[in-house]
Amino acid sequence: MTTQEPAASIRIGDLRPRLRARGDRRPAAAALLSLLAALSPSPARAQQPGQEGQAAPQAPEGGAAVPRGPGGAIVTPPASTAAPAGKATPPRALNYTPPEYPPEAEKQGREASVTLQLDIDRDGRVKHAVVVESAGHGFDESALAAAQKLDFEPARRADGTPAPARILYRYSFTLKTASPPPAAGEPAKPAESLRGTVLASGGDVPLAGATISVARVAGAGAGAATAAAPPGLTTDEGGAFAFAALPPGRYQVTIAAPGFEPLSVEEALAPGEQLEVKYRLLPQGDGLEVTVRGKRPPREVTKRTIEQREINRIPGTNGDALRSLQNLPGVARPPSIAGLLIVRGSGPQDTQTFVDGTQVPLIYHFGGLSSVVPTEMLDRIDFYPGNFSAKYGRVQGGIVDVALRSPKEDGKLHGLAQMDLIDARVLLEGPVPFLENTRFMVAGRRSYIGESFGPVLEAAGAGVTQAPVYYDYQVLLETEPTPSARLRLTFFGSDDALELLLSDPAPNEPALSGNVGLHTAFQRLQLRYDHELTDKDRLDGVLAIARDDADFGIGPIYFQLDLKTISGRLEYARRISKGTVFNAGLDVFAGLYAVNLRAPGPNRPGEPPNQPFSTRTLQEVSRDGEFFYPAAYAELELAPTPRAKIVPGLRVDYQDLNQQVTVSPRVNGRFDVVPGFPRTTVKGGLGVFHQPPQFQEVIPPLGNPGLKSTRALHYAAGVEQELTRHIEASAEGFYKQLDELVVGVNRPGSIQLDYQNVGSGRVIGGEFLLKYKPDDRFFGWAAYTLSRSTRVPEPGEPERLVPFDQTHILTVLGSYRLGDGWEFGARFRLVSGNLVTPNVCNVNEQSCDPYRTNALFYAPTGTYTPIPFSGPNSERLPAFHQLDLRLDKTWKFKTWRLSAYLDVQNVYNNANSEAIQYNYNYTARQYVTGLPILPSFGMRGEF
Repeated sequence: MTTQEPAASIRIGDLRPRLRARGDRRPAAAALLSLLAALSPSPARAQQPGQEGQAAPQAPEGGAAVPRGPGGAIVTPPASTAAPAGKATPPRALNYTPPEYPPEAEKQGREASVTLQLDIDRDGRVKHAVVVESAGHGFDESALAAAQKLDFEPARRADGTPAPARILYRYSFTLKTASPPPAAGEPAKPAESLRGTVLASGGDVPLAGATISVARVAGAGAGAATAAAPPGLTTDEGGAFAFAALPPGRYQVTIAAPGFEPLSVEEALAPGEQLEVKYRLLPQGDGLEVTVRGKRPPREVTKRTIEQREINRIPGTNGDALRSLQNLPGVARPPSIAGLLIVRGSGPQDTQTFVDGTQVPLIYHFGGLSSVVPTEMLDRIDFYPGNFSAKYGRVQGGIVDVALRSPKEDGKLHGLAQMDLIDARVLLEGPVPFLENTRFMVAGRRSYIGESFGPVLEAAGAGVTQAPVYYDYQVLLETEPTPSARLRLTFFGSDDALELLLSDPAPNEPALSGNVGLHTAFQRLQLRYDHELTDKDRLDGVLAIARDDADFGIGPIYFQLDLKTISGRLEYARRISKGTVFNAGLDVFAGLYAVNLRAPGPNRPGEPPNQPFSTRTLQEVSRDGEFFYPAAYAELELAPTPRAKIVPGLRVDYQDLNQQVTVSPRVNGRFDVVPGFPRTTVKGGLGVFHQPPQFQEVIPPLGNPGLKSTRALHYAAGVEQELTRHIEASAEGFYKQLDELVVGVNRPGSIQLDYQNVGSGRVIGGEFLLKYKPDDRFFGWAAYTLSRSTRVPEPGEPERLVPFDQTHILTVLGSYRLGDGWEFGARFRLVSGNLVTPNVCNVNEQSCDPYRTNALFYAPTGTYTPIPFSGPNSERLPAFHQLDLRLDKTWKFKTWRLSAYLDVQNVYNNANSEAIQYNYNYTARQYVTGLPILPSFGMRGEF
């Protein structure tokens, strides 16, 4: 018998999974060295039998202890054979299946070693195994049975082609020696506080000889500055390590092994608890890891990890981490070139985006081609499609919280530059000269899509005054003023602009001519402070000064919004007891606003209802003022058993513009029906969520100050199931009940609408995800969402679908490493078509009446005004389907690396329908198609 590896890293006491997976393929030499270190049966230098007359490589030096199994024995596989001359490589083990210890031999106290000869085919399978050095007593049979379960990376010739091979492989059977009880008066051995296993990513091969060190860091509690750091350890032959008697607090754990990127993570040790972890090391040369936390309760008890390797290899995203959100369950496909995030049937304005805890007005640049924060600066992405924590409020849809990573702490200067057909970006980071323990990171990006998109617009008849352009920028400084605190100052912003000249107005709107302009921008100056007061108390705070600008104009009509705000959040966390944590916080949003509007007013008495919108009398409104939105919240994290976690919470908000107080109770929980592997978990949650009305809806004279906040009730239940070590599945059903929705109707004689809380709605659906977690070669998943989103504008009116409702959303994607730096990926999407309000019937439908009157003629302007053919959002466009492909190539040099990629969207050039276009008198129509095949080529250098 052998030691069993945990299926996930688990904190004993609350079963909080802390799986850390970093997958990539390593160079052949580094892979062989690490495999030898992992599989060597002896810590001393000793030759193993060679292959075909060649001497086997020597095991590395070391004095690591041999791991012991629960049955009283260990089994250790031997080293693989050495690589042939040149670039040919021998087989490499991808897994390790331990044999059973023969029961009779164990009872008799026998130990033995069995050497096998394995014939491995071109696919890495063991085709034949024979005993070369026999041990008898059942050892031979046990070793042969285990060898048949081994998988190998096949041997490769110098040209890289796979080849059959024959190697020697040895199993060692050793009995566990019972530890003698402590002598009288001798203190007992300290209990282990932190233990775990270090593995090579992908094949889960244990890494022997890896060095592990721990140090108390910011958040380590009182007295951390004077606490002596425990000595470093070296992993044993099974990749295991253990630290004993560590005081409670937060620790920085650093793992290093030859040929692999060092890994540094922060762990929290609670009083009276043992933390068991599993770390996977990434081969040298690969980038940072971005964590996407999705579809889980607040104060998460699990997390779903999408590695940087996955995010920047998904076809159709140009390597943009935030664009990868659109491939997750519950996220709808936005209209063509629209940078919107539509989550679980809620409107785009119902989902908030935060960067390091500060809200930003948009997440994507013009056309949704890239996000406003570069992937290279991200630490993780917390995605909540619903049932999110009481920490978040003022929204009823979903939450995206983007955390920026810390600058690298190795004391060196690092940078990158990337260019593709859409934009260019640069990043530089390193230590701040003459300031101890202070680091910086600076990044910027600018598009040049206008240089290619502008001529396209001109060819279509639009005069381009200012071509589409966007840019963003980020500056970050970080330091630790004390060993238990971290201080970060960040300035970041974004700007998007587009201006066109309409020389020929639309036939039904003769007054809409001239310049069409759109400009959005925001800036944030942010200060973050995190402080571990004691081993049980933590304080986190963020303060930001912000400015948002939005300008839209078409001819004489314009809308302008200017916001100057200050926002902040202060949260205190207290570990009350084992399995109980209390969180409480304040959340404030306040500032000044200025709104300017010039728009056509309503029809005057006696005017016909079919008058074009643009010919009405223009009215102007200007308004400025201030607002104050404070909130307080509290939550409990309860773990009544190691298999369960419950998180009840309460949030109270106040809005001074409509002088309303809202109370939002929430609760989430999960339970491991089957702990360990294969784990089965059920989860669920329900809660109340309020969203204040938008500024133009509540500020007089534009809006109604008596409006209330809208309310949403979220219900969700689901199950998670591990199928294999690499495959997991999840399913979740959700239902949202929407009340007191804001509806606006024309107010007689006034430019403004009459807003009232008279609408209602509901969203119901299910999300399904089947994911293959990354190994050395492949990653991929299939996500499917089935949903229906409806609204009732006023009591008594029929229920109708919302414009962004999509019944079916299917995304299947994957990426495979071909070797020698090449990687190929594909993504296929099949989505229900968007909804439209038809003005002319579809001639393909049997119910179409070709003699029906479709428009009214208005003599003063000589234009036609359409008569809606049916109700709002009553026709669905044809289904959207698209295939995207991506090809990557990387060249690694001594101090830097170069990579290139080709990302092709809509490979088979499908003419996806995005809208309907009509002729001048609405007697005929045709579909407006989206983007055709769109290739993008890019190159990137980094050091």
